[in-house]
Amino acid sequence: MGLIGVALACGHAVYRGDRAPPEGQRVTDGDGGLDPSAAPWVVDAQRALVDVGEGALLLDARAADQYAAGHVEGAVAVQWQLFSAEGDIERGRLHPDDAVLQAAVDGLGVRGDTPVRVVGDPVLGWGEDGRIVWMLRTLGHDDVALVDGGHAALAAAGAAVVTAVAPAPTADFTIQRRDDWSIETPALRALVADGAVQRGDVVLIDAREAREYAGETPYGERRGGHVPGAAHLHYRDLLTPQGFLRPVAELQSLLAERGAQPAAPIVVYCTGGVRSGWFVAALSALGYADVRNYPGSMWAWAAGPPEAFPLETD
Repeated sequence: MGLIGVALACGHAVYRGDRAPPEGQRVTDGDGGLDPSAAPWVVDAQRALVDVGEGALLLDARAADQYAAGHVEGAVAVQWQLFSAEGDIERGRLHPDDAVLQAAVDGLGVRGDTPVRVVGDPVLGWGEDGRIVWMLRTLGHDDVALVDGGHAALAAAGAAVVTAVAPAPTADFTIQRRDDWSIETPALRALVADGAVQRGDVVLIDAREAREYAGETPYGERRGGHVPGAAHLHYRDLLTPQGFLRPVAELQSLLAERGAQPAAPIVVYCTGGVRSGWFVAALSALGYADVRNYPGSMWAWAAGPPEAFPLETD
């Protein structure tokens, strides 16, 4: 059991710390592209068109007004907040009641035997598509991927765009929560308290804007700063200006500069687990074997007493 596994065990979660990446999860082809033969976390628009044509469920995680203005035909609108816990502190976490989550998932028409593809707006959005991918994987679905380049890429690839809203298909999926890609507050606190983050035994990445890392609180955090030992890497730095993932070699270099190697335990946080959820999907697509989203993120961490939940601003 690895370091994160120990911390999770202390937080009453079960984890196999020596797990290898599931077969088929590596989607890079070695030349900076995505391997179309893999069972991926990220797909390009052409593959998404094929998948949807073969019956995959398409979810659109963009803002409601963007969806209303035009969406790919058959796409079902989804908002990450529908699956969140209640209260300002807990709103980044998944709802603790499986019945609430089950009803929300059923409303999307999710089926366990059907792939799910998710589009967002990677240029103007907040990584909502990756949050949905992380969420559905965490709830037990084995084949969920975001579309590289988002809605715009899928439309440019030839998908029909409409304004009419089609009903969601009939759902057939039972939630079975997994701990593979998540870490909760007690476990992260244990890693910080025993020095694992500061020593670099676990790589902690702050995926927020530089101003947030430095101490500003534009999105409702109760205190400013970053978790001690966290390296800064804004999630948008992994994207081109057009909203596509950068070439694999560039991504690996950015991550290595922060001490993140494919086999190293990695934890990512942001404000409320949305940008960091996207980050986890991207790193999982690259084959990083042990990467976790801290869904509570700064809304939860900064709400705790400073002596137990320290923050730095330098």
